[in-house]
Amino acid sequence: MGLITISGQPGCRFEEVARITAQRLGWELVTASRIAALVEKEFAPLATVPDKAYLDLVASIVGRLATSHHLVLCGDGLELLSKQFPGMLRVHIVAPDSVRVGNVMLDERLDRPAARLSIRDREERQRVERKQRFALSGLPAHLFDLILNSEQLDTEHLADLVVKATHSSGLIERGFLSAAAEAQLQFRCRLRLSKHGIVPPDKVALPRKSFAHPSEEIFANLLDFYRIAWEYEPRSFPIQWDREGKVSEAFTPDFYLPEFDLYVELTTMKQSLVTKKNRKVKLLKELYPHVNIQVFYQKDFENLIFKYGLAERAVKV
Repeated sequence: MGLITISGQPGCRFEEVARITAQRLGWELVTASRIAALVEKEFAPLATVPDKAYLDLVASIVGRLATSHHLVLCGDGLELLSKQFPGMLRVHIVAPDSVRVGNVMLDERLDRPAARLSIRDREERQRVERKQRFALSGLPAHLFDLILNSEQLDTEHLADLVVKATHSSGLIERGFLSAAAEAQLQFRCRLRLSKHGIVPPDKVALPRKSFAHPSEEIFANLLDFYRIAWEYEPRSFPIQWDREGKVSEAFTPDFYLPEFDLYVELTTMKQSLVTKKNRKVKLLKELYPHVNIQVFYQKDFENLIFKYGLAERAVKV
């Protein structure tokens, strides 16, 4: 998968560098405005989601696009996607204040004081946004593979340098992101997003009840992300009776997934609770052999998704 991120200081015309680079490579250009539109289409308006969820939202979208395109991403902070997409080329454009002010004067037809004020406003918004979204107060150089100074070079020359770096780094020869790799990526992103309560607008979950444990709500949100119908504690199974034949103990699994005819019981790492639940599950299987039930720790969510083929749905989202 070929992936380049291009960002820069306000007034450096890095957006133009990204456009020319994508055109010369024949790659898909993904701008900040397009990212916002895709986030709104697939999840929710960007302004309504928590800032700390931004990178996972973008990673989910980029993962889907990368299964059929090589990408040039243009926007601030996108170099931090390297944790999800190792091997990407991260480019940053800089220039002295005088050059940036001159660019803004020409591009926006402003006088010098207004251009300088415009740059300062954008720098402040950029600083605040990086702090809120990425918990970064500065812009460390080590986050980038290539930092280019546009003082003596125009956008055509800067794009040439990026294209050459792309060829020399071997990105051209890479294939698209595989379906299996995207499924893994989507799972990790969506599990983290589910902790923020972010779900697609066409989720299929039934009306919510009060969950007994936070892990249950996280799991419900995760199922919503994969558009998998679920029911919360829909049925209790008698497992013990007294001498008069009255039910003395019953077991109510946490979830039922009707599409897979599967009951799911979530548990914590506390051994006393695990032992108690295991005993109940054993009795249930003995008394109701036709019932399909699995017990899972929080750390086993991913095993559940892939065991039952639910991850394949992530590729189609």
